[in-house]
Amino acid sequence: MSNSLAIAAVTATLRNLLHAGVTNEPDLADASITMQPLDRARTNGGNANQINLFLYHVVPSPAWRNQGIPGRVRSGESGYPALGLNLYYLITAFGRDNDVQQPFSHQLMGRAMSVLNDHPLLGADEIKSALPNNDLWAQLERVRITLQPFAIEEIAKLWTGFQTQYRLSVAYEAAVVLIESVRPSRTPLPVLMRGPADTGYFAQANLSSPLPMVNAITIPNGQVTAELGDSITLVGQNLTCDSAEVQFSNLRLATPLLVTGSGLTGQQITAAIPAKTTEWPAGVYTVSAILTRAGVSASVTNELPLAIAPRITSPLPLKATSNKTGMTLSLACSPAILPGQRVSLLLGDQEFPAASPTAATGQFTFPLTAIQPGTYFVRLRVDGVDSQLIDHSVTPPQFDPKQQVTIP
Repeated sequence: MSNSLAIAAVTATLRNLLHAGVTNEPDLADASITMQPLDRARTNGGNANQINLFLYHVVPSPAWRNQGIPGRVRSGESGYPALGLNLYYLITAFGRDNDVQQPFSHQLMGRAMSVLNDHPLLGADEIKSALPNNDLWAQLERVRITLQPFAIEEIAKLWTGFQTQYRLSVAYEAAVVLIESVRPSRTPLPVLMRGPADTGYFAQANLSSPLPMVNAITIPNGQVTAELGDSITLVGQNLTCDSAEVQFSNLRLATPLLVTGSGLTGQQITAAIPAKTTEWPAGVYTVSAILTRAGVSASVTNELPLAIAPRITSPLPLKATSNKTGMTLSLACSPAILPGQRVSLLLGDQEFPAASPTAATGQFTFPLTAIQPGTYFVRLRVDGVDSQLIDHSVTPPQFDPKQQVTIP
């Protein structure tokens, strides 16, 4: 691998190769190899044979992007990938006396291309001697020199950008140059054993998870939301255990609620939600099972969502009342609404929100504004969960005729 001198080392090596290969011809013995930008390559009245080596483009190597360092990072270690670069050079020939008597620029170009064609790989000794303190010569991947096709349009854009007259030129690619990251690798201690008795990792022959998993939650009477007092069933796989607890988590609760599971089989667990309790607010819960087996540490299944709906406990149907301030509707509900919970009354397709209570309460009075007289189906919405209005136990489902409010 190489340090940040790698690009300069490639340029210096190519300059040395061209100088040694071009000047050994008698007609080109006075040739110089420069490394200037195109607009400064032939300045100060220069009139001798000259080859200019210009690095005009640097791109990341697609083959080495995010590639680990060969031989530097072992299995289980995390290193930082090397910076792999492809370098593009433009070789321009300037003939003696501007080729007035003899096409020296053509001779220079032919000789330079012959040298690079016969020397497609840069040697380690050549790179090491070209530039002090570089270590490009030690990288595992050899630097290869390849002639690049250069369209007329690309040539015109390049020379126009430097605002100078075009001279006979040819392009080459030098690849790949690997610059090693200076960030240290993370090298954890080696693994002592792989599995019990060093037998290796367990591999199963199918795509099913070997872990306990809950795939669905069923609610009595085909309802989509549960109520206090319902017994829900967790259905899944690999649920075999000696005992189980079903865990209910809600954002309104500081700690999850636990219910002892019953009806334990390898495919299902039943949990009874308490009927009368002040600990269970209405809203959305996540449910999982904690499985315990003798001699094995407890395991926890995945979580599935469950909505626990509020219930209107006032005798239904109801009738709204009017007073000096307008029309109102008072009702009782279970479970109690906690401070911070969002609560609203739904009559037909109209919503009437109420202020969140400052203390837990099961009694609410809703002001009704801009509502026409008539009979409406009623729902109570708490934290986005509606009280049950649809009877799913019959086919087709139908609205519960008792869940109605009359507006006089």
